[in-house]
Amino acid sequence: MNVRRIMLLLALTFGALLTFGGLVASAAWGPQGQDALIVNRIYAYRGWQSTGIQLHKGDWYTIRAQGTWLYSPFAGPNGPEGHRRFLAPNFYPLPNVGGGALIGRVGEDGPPFYVGKGMSGRVERNGLLYLRIDDDLLGDNAGNVTIQVTVTSPTPNK
Repeated sequence: MNVRRIMLLLALTFGALLTFGGLVASAAWGPQGQDALIVNRIYAYRGWQSTGIQLHKGDWYTIRAQGTWLYSPFAGPNGPEGHRRFLAPNFYPLPNVGGGALIGRVGEDGPPFYVGKGMSGRVERNGLLYLRIDDDLLGDNAGNVTIQVTVTSPTPNK
C-alpha cells in the first residue's frame, strides 16, 4: 500500500471522528422528562392501548389527534374522526359513530367515548387513559394516528 493511500485513509478516519464528535457534543444530553420519552401513537391494528397517562376524578383533559389510518380495505383511509359514509355497527366498541374513529376510555373497564380529532372533558373516574380505533376486526387495519393529551388537575380550595 502506498503512502498516499494510507494518508488518505487516515484523513478520512480523522474527519469522520471529528464529525461524529461534533454531533455528539451538539446533542441535548442530560435527563429527559417522561413526556419526551413517550411515543404518542395509536395503532389501527391494536386493541385498547394505554397512553400511560393516569387520570384522576375531577381532572380536565384534552385529547388532540391527527393522521390517517385504514380500518377496512373496502372503506379506504380516514382520519381519527372516522369514516364519513360508514357508521360503526352495534357490535363495534362504540356504535353509531364514524367507523374507524378514535375512541377512548378511562380504566380497563370504563365505558367508551368518542374522541375523533379532538375533545375535552372532565374525568369522572380514576384510571389510565386508553385509546383505540373503533373497529371489530383489527387484522386488516393499517396506519396510526398521533395524539397529544393535556391534563389539568383542579386546584384545591384553601
